[in-house]
Amino acid sequence: MSDVGLTFKQIRYTNKAFWRNPASAFFTFAFPLMFLVIFASLFGHGTVTLKNGGTLDQSTYYVASMAAFGVLTACYTNIAISVTFQRDTGILKRTRGTPMPGWSYLTARVIHAMLMAAVLVLISALFGKLAYGAALPTSGDLLRTVMVVVVGGASFSALALALTAAIPNADAAPAIVNATILPLLFISGIFVPLGEGTPQWIITLGDIFPVKHFVDAFLGAFYGPPNFPFAWSDIAIVAAWGVAGLLLAARFFSWEPRK
Repeated sequence: MSDVGLTFKQIRYTNKAFWRNPASAFFTFAFPLMFLVIFASLFGHGTVTLKNGGTLDQSTYYVASMAAFGVLTACYTNIAISVTFQRDTGILKRTRGTPMPGWSYLTARVIHAMLMAAVLVLISALFGKLAYGAALPTSGDLLRTVMVVVVGGASFSALALALTAAIPNADAAPAIVNATILPLLFISGIFVPLGEGTPQWIITLGDIFPVKHFVDAFLGAFYGPPNFPFAWSDIAIVAAWGVAGLLLAARFFSWEPRK
């Protein structure tokens, strides 16, 4: 079988293993919806002041921001934690000894995570439409949304693989992964919209990291102008972080458990 064929076979196996762990699958899809309901219930009666001076219902805003959160959960948090656990239990080492190339295995993991991210975006959008009357992307916005999800999913997956090199063992994986992503969720406009009263240092700090640029690009693609401007520079910055993560993963990724 060709390497490409092995990759698609591994995607199918990864998907089967994912759904055979119902607890993990349930919380992967439940967390974004749970946060959507909580934030929309707490703050959904207010409005968000947009950069163009307009306003948007906060419940509508949280539909898109929680969809973006779903992409981060599937492609960054889940990959970093699960790959570390597989490394420490010896699964990666045994996989490395099979005829399947290492890049086929990791590519299959990334593609599966991106597929789950796409499902999360779809579920969040439909739930937001039914529960809060949020608008769905138009045909033009839909193409941009797909592109943002693909670029963002691939980039954060590469960053997750790079992060595994800094995680000493499986027990430390959840703490380290959450420590690297949770603060960025607050300063990037996912949990709390960044309005006019936001301190400048928070905006400046958020602009350094890819999460804020991904959220801005996703909002711009999902709702589109004039509510949210869509800037190709945001996509370029997220992609650049992804390339950096890929290079770091290629250099420092380990297939064997740490001593």
